[in-house]
Amino acid sequence: MFLLSVVVPAYNERQNIESTVRSIPRAELEAAGFGVEVLVVDNGSTDGTGELARAMGARVIVQPVRGYGNAYKAGIENSTGDIIATGDADLTYPFGILPEALSFMRAKQLDFLSTNRLESVTPESMSSSHLLGNLVLSAMARAMFRAPFRDSQSGMWIFNRSVWQSLRVRSGGMAFSQEIKLEAHRRGFRCAELPITYAPRGGEAKLRTLRDGMKVGSHLLLHRLRRSSRPVPQVPMPTAAPTLEPLPVGTAAGKNPVLTVHAKSAVGRLAGKSPVARPAGKILGTGVARKRASSN
Repeated sequence: MFLLSVVVPAYNERQNIESTVRSIPRAELEAAGFGVEVLVVDNGSTDGTGELARAMGARVIVQPVRGYGNAYKAGIENSTGDIIATGDADLTYPFGILPEALSFMRAKQLDFLSTNRLESVTPESMSSSHLLGNLVLSAMARAMFRAPFRDSQSGMWIFNRSVWQSLRVRSGGMAFSQEIKLEAHRRGFRCAELPITYAPRGGEAKLRTLRDGMKVGSHLLLHRLRRSSRPVPQVPMPTAAPTLEPLPVGTAAGKNPVLTVHAKSAVGRLAGKSPVARPAGKILGTGVARKRASSN
């Protein structure tokens, strides 16, 4: 049985955290052969988000250093799964698609699967200014990195642990979302993008479209400059990947993906415990990196 770690960053999401944790389809995932651990990263909440998440059965990671990327780095580093899935705690991302998405990954032998919110976005789930910002940033990422992601800012991804261990993701803020995708693509992992339905946010919005968009755009430029100044290191590949029987592919997973890649890590602390270094997990598939390795 493979272990799936679902990592959810949360800052003052008491209003939404209970419904978020309940929306993770544990029974379906277990029936498909996956053990499940849910990690909620309390990123300095003052409303009891962490306590409520713990009462719901989630492992709570305390990351006092604020920042979207800092929260994710702490959660991923403290996770134990062979495969890692992510999503926000504001009810916008459909955790219910995880069984289908994992089936899709198995069938296509993917290392990294991102999601695309922009194909079916509504005015209720995303403002026009926010949508415009997402389209501009995604177009910049495609132009500057030749990355195939149509939605570079989506916060829901699924990837093998070995991907994370091979990446160098620096951002501690919102730019983490685009950086993990671009890094995975740059390192030659086999990736895809899956369309999802993006729901209206529960509670108060925390994103500042202009301010955060400018920060993410600036980070994109800096990331491009850093990329030009250093060679891409070789991605270590295993001697053999495990053979998995593909599960039936559902409606959402049945759409054609767009090839793509990205990932990396950092530290927080498990409530009452010190973070622990985790061993490499199993890989579902390989991509460009294997071609590189075989040619040397």
